[in-house]
Amino acid sequence: MNLPVMLRAENNPIYSDDQDMSTLHEAEVTILGAGPYGLSCASHLQNAGIEARVFGPTMSFWMRHMPQGMCLRSNWEASFIPDPSSAYTLDAFCAAMGNHCPKPIPLERFVAYGQWFAERAVRDHDPRQISLIQREGSGFRVTLEDGHSFLTRRVVVAAGIQPFENYPAEFKHLSRGLASHSSEHDDLSRFRGKRVTVIGGGQSAFESAALLRENGAEVEVICRQVSPNWVGVHPRLHHLGLVSRMLYAKTDVGPAGISRLVAAPRVFRRFPRWFKTPVAYRSIRPAVAGWLKPRLDGIPIRLGRHVAEARETGSQLTLKLDDGATQTSDHILFATGFKVDVARYRFLAPDILRQLEMHDGYPLLRAGLESSVAGLHFAGKPAAWSFGPILGFVSGAGFASRELLRKISKNRQAGPGGSAAR
Repeated sequence: MNLPVMLRAENNPIYSDDQDMSTLHEAEVTILGAGPYGLSCASHLQNAGIEARVFGPTMSFWMRHMPQGMCLRSNWEASFIPDPSSAYTLDAFCAAMGNHCPKPIPLERFVAYGQWFAERAVRDHDPRQISLIQREGSGFRVTLEDGHSFLTRRVVVAAGIQPFENYPAEFKHLSRGLASHSSEHDDLSRFRGKRVTVIGGGQSAFESAALLRENGAEVEVICRQVSPNWVGVHPRLHHLGLVSRMLYAKTDVGPAGISRLVAAPRVFRRFPRWFKTPVAYRSIRPAVAGWLKPRLDGIPIRLGRHVAEARETGSQLTLKLDDGATQTSDHILFATGFKVDVARYRFLAPDILRQLEMHDGYPLLRAGLESSVAGLHFAGKPAAWSFGPILGFVSGAGFASRELLRKISKNRQAGPGGSAAR
């Protein structure tokens, strides 16, 4: 059997001595996902001497489910992938590459940064996908896409948001050739010469519209909000020295004041839900970066409207808006975000899902990002219900990594059979 060198059994206690290597021996921590969260968690755990293996292609969501030409809305420091020594920042990446990275950060440069980070800050990275996670004994059996399986004490799910695309149910009858979600495209040039209607009111909708026009499409945006929520249009608020540092955290999530609160997830999670829900929404409501404004000039934007009905008319769509107006379109692009529902992770076995305590699709997490299934942790957007909106952004990866490390280290100190406070 041909396997990469990193998978050979010699001098690697994680693997069995079986000739066919169809079963791998126990691992301490298995991380599913090699995006910013998975990479950051791995670098922190490995740096602390904890065996952590990462599975999945590097930065796959960013490469395959975001259109070429997009830029990150987050600011420079909030886009760093955190490592324990802060050695692998975007600044270090640019210095190592000998070139400058423009602001806002282009998607392709961020993907290259993630790949650079993975090569330097993470060991034991296997690009194979995990196809199934099952409970077995006090741990889990993990099965890879090629059928290989192994036992692990803990699993960290850092699998991203791609399965959670929010495709409005009332339009699911439409042919996918005429309607699609924005995450289904990495190249919008396929719509050249087409009339495309973009549905949504956030960064994805407005930037997709700009990219569509720049790729030769005729585009219109339909937005429920009566006015876009522009961010970064008053940059002077971020350059007031101590005052700015008091109002805004480096994590760059949330408006003035609120930014500081959501940057402290351990504090945020202790507030009552009636307080946390509106604060979280205020931090993540649909917003558009101010730097995008010039690229939107001349694009029709219908504010305060929504599509009430869509029907197929030959190779086109006839859209009826809530005000009674009708129009035709060659394609609808739903830039309607993502709605977490971890039951849509196909790799979670039914027995795990039955034991998993959830609220509205989110797993209910304790300290250490640990779910009701002991040893199963969630990092990234699925952790946002328990720990706040920062977990939906790259800048939350530092907290997630430290929180995970803290939990595992405490359990190690408790010894075999011991348990740390939750």
